[in-house]
Amino acid sequence: MAQSTKPEHAGAPLTIQAVGPLTSRGLVLRSPAIDADGWIGDIYSADGDNVSPALSWNAVLEAESYALVVEDPDAPGDEPFIHWMIWDIPGDVTELGRDIAKTPEPQNLGRAHQGRNGNGGFGWFGPRPPQGHGVHRYHFQLFALGKVLGMAPDTGLKELLNALKANAIASGELVGRFENRDPVADARSPGRTGSYGENPSNEQATEHEKEAGRGGLDGDDRDQHAPHRPGGEVQPRGG
Repeated sequence: MAQSTKPEHAGAPLTIQAVGPLTSRGLVLRSPAIDADGWIGDIYSADGDNVSPALSWNAVLEAESYALVVEDPDAPGDEPFIHWMIWDIPGDVTELGRDIAKTPEPQNLGRAHQGRNGNGGFGWFGPRPPQGHGVHRYHFQLFALGKVLGMAPDTGLKELLNALKANAIASGELVGRFENRDPVADARSPGRTGSYGENPSNEQATEHEKEAGRGGLDGDDRDQHAPHRPGGEVQPRGG
């Protein structure tokens, strides 16, 4: 069987790394979707309710519009995976509500447009990293712009990037994490009689241990690895 040629992680830079805003003043983003430890809630994932997270930021007085790009640089492939692109957010707006409709022109956001995500749809596409691939980082990158871009929803990231380079006056980012654990490989060891498992029990032997001749173990037993007779005494080797 031919092996996949996709790299384990994207090698291309994130949008914010390529833009280089015209001022050093940064935007500060906040979101209730990301907890104190930096984890994105399951409800926002593609396998959850796939709702877009609420965001807020400080105002930039000179901004005529804002643009947001969310990317995952830990996704397999040459380019970071695009989870969200939205631009022409009005310059007097400093927040996005939760669960914005997945349409090219969302309501109540003036002339804002949403581009296509990496899954092909418009608007937000939540985290869904490959199972067992480890922790993925999701970069919410916000740009304050000196003009309204007026680009169509089918505009791709490369074209949007060129516009951001030409018009960005400030930027900022917020990073959240998400992991799709492998239920087998990442499972916690169950408590077992003896010396393995996170919370070993000294009271009951498992069925496999009973079949192997190991009985229950006392708390002061010095040889919990040895097989035991049903009465609890250590069973000699070979007997």
